[in-house]
Amino acid sequence: MAENNALTLQQLQQLIGNTVRKNPQLQGVWVTAELSDVRVAGGHCYMELIEKDVIGNTCAKMRAMIWNNTLNTLRGKFYAATGKDICTGMKVMVRGSANHHNLYGLSFTISDIDPAYTVGDMERIRREILERLHKEGFLDRNRSLRFPPVPQRVAVISAEGAAGYGDFINQLVNNPDGFKFYTHLFPAVMQGEKTSQSVRNALEQIRRNLDLWDCVVIIRGGGATTDLNGFDEYEVAKAVAVFPLPVAVGIGHERDRTVLDEIACRRCKTPTAVAAMLIDSLRLAYTATVERVKKIARYSADAMKGEKYRIANIETALPARVQTRIMRSEKRLGEIGHSIERALSRRYSSESERMRMLRYRFEKACMQVTEKPATKLKNLENMVRVLSPQNTINRGYSLTLLNGKAVKSIGELRKGDTVTTCLSDGTVESTIR
Repeated sequence: MAENNALTLQQLQQLIGNTVRKNPQLQGVWVTAELSDVRVAGGHCYMELIEKDVIGNTCAKMRAMIWNNTLNTLRGKFYAATGKDICTGMKVMVRGSANHHNLYGLSFTISDIDPAYTVGDMERIRREILERLHKEGFLDRNRSLRFPPVPQRVAVISAEGAAGYGDFINQLVNNPDGFKFYTHLFPAVMQGEKTSQSVRNALEQIRRNLDLWDCVVIIRGGGATTDLNGFDEYEVAKAVAVFPLPVAVGIGHERDRTVLDEIACRRCKTPTAVAAMLIDSLRLAYTATVERVKKIARYSADAMKGEKYRIANIETALPARVQTRIMRSEKRLGEIGHSIERALSRRYSSESERMRMLRYRFEKACMQVTEKPATKLKNLENMVRVLSPQNTINRGYSLTLLNGKAVKSIGELRKGDTVTTCLSDGTVESTIR
């Protein structure tokens, strides 16, 4: 039966391992690949070798390691030639042998490295993005924004339910200083092909209500370095670079670095490091505020002490100053009084002379006014006396009266009328016939 010919899984793994180890084409061969998820643990260096297609998708991946007996030699050789340590994102040419383990599967043991083959494709893409942003004038725009001194209203872009987001919120809520933070999650896909578009959509939602937020944080927990490829994309990098609010990023582990780390206002190594940075900002602002309050209190105390001393001095000097001021005022008043007296005396003399002249002029005017009518009356009196009927009669004339009125015409007389004739020495009555 077929089961009599069946292999156990261990037997299959051993056959594969023997095939790999005995194949000369898989031993001591040079391989070009990009390094991903490089880490050192227990003296050994572990990593993944990856290869990408023309559109940037990972098309091949294999675990690799450099054992501690060769690690220091290879790192020294590589650093001497490139000035850099072996790290994630570099494209390298390494020599090694394929191996297969029953439990851990296929791997590649590196025994040598060619330093000439240094700049990895991931690093090249980042450099090209940064150069493009620099030429367009966007590279330093967000990085040059002033991070708020009291960042309490925080818009968070992260994957809902992600461990990194949970750690971030937990650290903010349970901060030892008891500071209050007001956060809101704008969910986004944080790995894979949809990362860029998802993060940009979240930024656009935040942009609609900029006044509600002090800053934006983009956080993602650890994972394979290849999972962070979505952050090394031009459109999301530009969206962060031109965003009007300060952006803080905490993506992956401390060893991970993306384009966003180079353009954001603040770069922290992990989500919890972002939380720590926010807490530190509030602590710094609180400490500065407390210090200012203390300075104000000290200044106020010193000012009060100085004022009390000044008031005491014033109280001591006040009587003498008042007396001096009174004496000066009395002297001044005396001088003013004398000045007023002299002025009034001069004014009185002037006014007296003026009144005397006015009186003289008035009297003279009155005399002139009364003399003229008196002379005129005297002249009239003389004229009346000269022209009076009695004087006319005395000169030889007579005056005939009829009923007490002078007769001016014979036509006024009638037969039988009695008339009186006035003469200088008497009167004669006659009857008209």
